Amino acid sequence: MDSAKVIELREKAWEIRYTGLKMVQKARSGHIGGAFSLSEIMSVLYFDKMNIRTEDPLWEDRDRLVLSKGHATVALYPALALRGFFPPELLNTFRKADGKLSGHAEMRYVPGVDMSTGSLGQGLSAAVGMALAGKSTGRDYYTYAIVGDGEIQEGQIWEALMFSAARDLDHLIVILDCNKVQLDGTVREVLDTGDLKAKFQAFGLHTLEIDGHSVEDIADAIDEAKAYKGKPHIIIANTIKGKGVSFMEGKCKWHGKTPNDEEFTLAFKELEERREV
Repeated sequence: MDSAKVIELREKAWEIRYTGLKMVQKARSGHIGGAFSLSEIMSVLYFDKMNIRTEDPLWEDRDRLVLSKGHATVALYPALALRGFFPPELLNTFRKADGKLSGHAEMRYVPGVDMSTGSLGQGLSAAVGMALAGKSTGRDYYTYAIVGDGEIQEGQIWEALMFSAARDLDHLIVILDCNKVQLDGTVREVLDTGDLKAKFQAFGLHTLEIDGHSVEDIADAIDEAKAYKGKPHIIIANTIKGKGVSFMEGKCKWHGKTPNDEEFTLAFKELEERREV
């Protein structure tokens, strides 16, 4: 990846965070922590790797994305708006009763959303179905699924992974947002999932592990997954919950808490100071 592309993707990740924080400030509601850990991943997917058409969101040969950790719309909606799926002004309707941008994305209402999600553990199964459909009909699109490391405590996740390996779904790329913190504690405290790399490999997945805040690492891992044939892929992206705002980083209370006015001011100030471009 050339330096200009790296700069562009880092800038888009910053924009996703900043725009997401503005959404939460206006709505006085939203999940910040697990969205901020996703920002670089969303940047690389929407502005480099995914084969999509904003003018035709339902194009049959598009790449699909299922945000299985469906509460992280504070990262998804800014990415979709910045990419051009809908006007950025609609972000002002986030979580409004008379708007369409609900806290968990709904495919009926939001262009670019390929699956409604929210009940943790279920989105990955939908993504596996999409990948199976693509293989069965001879289409060449890729299906991406983003799961959380708290979410993978759900048994349905492992059933879906086992099935994907049994069917050799090598156009399925799962990205694990491994920020190690969930709703009310660390993953280790709540339910330690152990050696994830070994588990995923034992389930028959081509497994990669990266720095989930490095746009270069994310892009390289996706390229490596696409070049590896015969197995579904999972990218363990090591991230930091609340990345970009020091008082939020690694803290479970910022899973879904709304900052007060002083905290919003501090958060915006930090994001501006830590802008890389």
